[in-house]
Amino acid sequence: MILEGTVTTQSPAGRLNIAPMGPKIPADMSMGTFVLRPYKTSTTYQNLKEHGEGVFHVTDDVLLLAQAAVGAPFDPEPETRPADAVDGRILIGACRYYEFQTIVLDDLDERTTVLVETVAEGRLRDFLGFNRARHAVVEAAVLATRTAIIPPSEILAEYQKLAVLVDKTGGPIERRAFDLLREHVRQAAESAPTDPKVDPS
Repeated sequence: MILEGTVTTQSPAGRLNIAPMGPKIPADMSMGTFVLRPYKTSTTYQNLKEHGEGVFHVTDDVLLLAQAAVGAPFDPEPETRPADAVDGRILIGACRYYEFQTIVLDDLDERTTVLVETVAEGRLRDFLGFNRARHAVVEAAVLATRTAIIPPSEILAEYQKLAVLVDKTGGPIERRAFDLLREHVRQAAESAPTDPKVDPS
């Protein structure tokens, strides 16, 4: 089972990185151990390779997810505090958090497999759930990270369907997040080889 959320890690120098990530968790939703699968090109992988600790967050902040997905500047900068059991940071706006340490890091493939163990956890506030607009933004964020392997024209076509859900059931935060992701994919489409199927609208 995949649970979408955000992972914070730190470089050896203490530089914070926030990344969207969907770890594989057991079907019973227990989080004693779970699996992260960052690419070797990601900062998350580099930090875990060097440092081996981080924090996974369950969050309903889709704007944060969108910004992290495409590397956009955080505005405002998310508030954090030191983790309790690892050398890391907890996002204050998250719903739940799971501090973890790496048990096994397998980086033979381009997409790595990192087995981690939860060493501390906590609840910051209730998770009220996603409406259809927030689900659409999460799906759009996942697609936005795939512009190197999925033609941007195909992603933009899918965005036209997702936009209906955002317009009907979303608020200002969801629309801002979706617009950010759509603009990112549009720019990828413009820089891609000529594709007659690309609709910049």
